Amino acid sequence: MRRLRAGGVLNPWSLGALVIAALVAAPIATVVWLAFNPVENIWPHMMRTTLPRYMTNTLLLMVGVGAVTAIAGSVTAWLVSMYRFPGARVLEYALLLPLAVPAYVGAYALVDLLEYSGPVQVALREAFGWTSARDYWFPRIRTRGFAILVLSAALYPYVYLLARAAFREQSGASYEVARALGAGGWRLFLKVGLPLARPAIAVGVALAMMETVNDYGVVSYFAVQTLTTGIFSVWLSAGNPGGAAQLASVILGLMLLLVALERLSRNRQRYFQSARQTRPIQKRRLQGLAAAAATLTCVTPVALGFLVPLGVILWHALQRPDLWLARGLVQALQNTLTVGGAAAMLTVVAALFLVYGVRMTGRSLPRLLLPVTTIGYAAPGAVLAVGILIPLAGLDHRLADGMELLTGRDPGLILTGTAFAVVLAYAVRFFAIAQGAADAAFGRIPPSLPMAARSLGRGRAGVLRDVYMPLMRGSVGTALLLVFVDCVKELPGTLLLRPFNYNTLATLVHEKASTEALTEAAPAAVLIILVGLGAVALLARATR
Repeated sequence: MRRLRAGGVLNPWSLGALVIAALVAAPIATVVWLAFNPVENIWPHMMRTTLPRYMTNTLLLMVGVGAVTAIAGSVTAWLVSMYRFPGARVLEYALLLPLAVPAYVGAYALVDLLEYSGPVQVALREAFGWTSARDYWFPRIRTRGFAILVLSAALYPYVYLLARAAFREQSGASYEVARALGAGGWRLFLKVGLPLARPAIAVGVALAMMETVNDYGVVSYFAVQTLTTGIFSVWLSAGNPGGAAQLASVILGLMLLLVALERLSRNRQRYFQSARQTRPIQKRRLQGLAAAAATLTCVTPVALGFLVPLGVILWHALQRPDLWLARGLVQALQNTLTVGGAAAMLTVVAALFLVYGVRMTGRSLPRLLLPVTTIGYAAPGAVLAVGILIPLAGLDHRLADGMELLTGRDPGLILTGTAFAVVLAYAVRFFAIAQGAADAAFGRIPPSLPMAARSLGRGRAGVLRDVYMPLMRGSVGTALLLVFVDCVKELPGTLLLRPFNYNTLATLVHEKASTEALTEAAPAAVLIILVGLGAVALLARATR
């Protein structure tokens, strides 16, 4: 035992790292346990009734969004990486803008624009003299197909960003050889560029599909019943948390399968570059119809994912200037800043402690637990809500009973009756972002600097404070911003875990838009987009 303590396993840093890893992984373990030990087992009933529909819709959405984002993201990345055409320099960064618009905001804007009373159909009726919907055909908007379109328009930047980086890293010599052998245009893309960038594209598609499963705002607004909407129905409508946990375990299984397939596809392929300096890719200038087609191809996803939603939302926001000072909006903004800021601080501090604690020990156990803490990002917010709220509610009641026994006064629900559960869910869900940023930042600092500080008498805490933190200030700030932005946009977990009558900007937008009051939802949606634009600007600067 003394050797274990001396070896560093039980020093405060390593022990703290183990505790943090356990807390992050606990909600996932809770979901699995609840799924296998439900109070009321409705699994056979769901198998016969709703589960096939939930699974079918979820899988079709995943496949549809995966295919569309793969095509849109890789093609646009190829065009801006390989060619010069009108607007290419602006579009290279504009293609990231849909990341600032949550998919559910895009859904509200699209329906408002294209529904029967929207400006498009009104203009058609006025132009052609139609008087009712029986006089003409127009596609139904609230369908699974349009849900795929909206989600793809919001999520394709995941693929675009990674594919563009992969194309940039490739050697221009490969393409020169291919051209010398007669390949050109699309053959270069299909035979050379796409196979070399396939691992990066696979990662982007996997991320887009994970976000598709996590979505609640789009599918509920379009009346597409998925596993995530099933969790809401079984838990809130049927009052069966065990059944919700069983559905959540199915989602977890899908996510693990998706991650495994993505890893397997990458492991089976190996691509190497010469140790010598690679020749940069020389962009070719497009002219005429080819240039116009390239510009239109890149403008289309930006318009669908950013310009149209922003235009519709801004138009509604300007109709009622008084709503910008409404009490509900101000309170929702305050709540968002509070829970988002607290979650970002908690997540980044815990990630720094975890990564530093793992680096302080040479033992294998803390290092093995490090990847486990990233599983929260693959778990949708609704799944984490099940794993957090049910055990937290039991603990909350015990704390309240204990305090009432000691003081004679009932303190109420301290953990679930406040925003504590929301902050905890955010921290678990987005811990992977902070951990990745922290790990990369620590890895960029030469080991000689902390070693020199230790030789001058600095302790581990002193080395972290005086050496690492000043050098990692930029990375820590980036991690704080990215986690905060994701917290602002998170909807399903917030809906399930928020206290009664507690709105964030995301839940306020959802509540108003779900009752067709888009004008009242618009100011909050604009604020969410503005916050997202800050993260996009930071991302664009980092990927120049």
